[in-house]
Amino acid sequence: MSWEHELFALFDDLEGQAAALWEAEREAELADRARAEYASVSLASRLMASRGRDVQLGLPHVGRVEGRLDRVGDGWCLLSGAGQDWIVPLAHLVTVEGCGERSVPEVAWSPVDRLGLRAALRRLAETGARCVLHLADGSWRAGRLERAGADFVECVPDDEAHGEPVLVAHAALVAVQSREG
Repeated sequence: MSWEHELFALFDDLEGQAAALWEAEREAELADRARAEYASVSLASRLMASRGRDVQLGLPHVGRVEGRLDRVGDGWCLLSGAGQDWIVPLAHLVTVEGCGERSVPEVAWSPVDRLGLRAALRRLAETGARCVLHLADGSWRAGRLERAGADFVECVPDDEAHGEPVLVAHAALVAVQSREG
C-alpha cells in the first residue's frame, strides 16, 4: 500500500471517529432536551390526555378511588363510576394509576376545560345532590352543597338537628363524593 493510500485511510478513520463522537454528543443533547421538556409537563396535562380512561386515584384519608376520568379542569378532576362521582382537587392527589403516556399542554385546553374547582362545586350545588366532603384532617361532612364562594363551599348537613350550614375551605377538600338518590 502506498503512503497516499495509508494517509487517506488515516483520514477516513479520523473522519469516522469524529462522526461517531458528534453523534454521541447529539444523542446526549437530545436526551437532555427531552428531560428538560418533560420537566414542564404538569399532572393536570397528563390527566387531560387520559380523559375517558379508567384510573385509580390515591387520596389521603380516603384511600383508593376508582372510576372513569370524565373531566379535568384547572386544579381538579372528575371521576365517575358505580353510582357516584368524585370531584378531586389535584392539590391533595397522592397517586394516579392507569394514566396514559401522553399529555395535553394547558395552552391547548378549551375555555370550558379551564374552569376551576369553584365551577364544579357550583354545578354540584345547583343539582342539589347529596354528597360527602372528605377533608384534609381526615374528617368528613355529609349533606347538600348550598352555595360555592370564591374559596369555600357552603354545606347544609343531612342531620336535620344540626341544619346550620358549614363553610368548608377549598384548601381543606380532599374529595367531594356525590351519590345518586
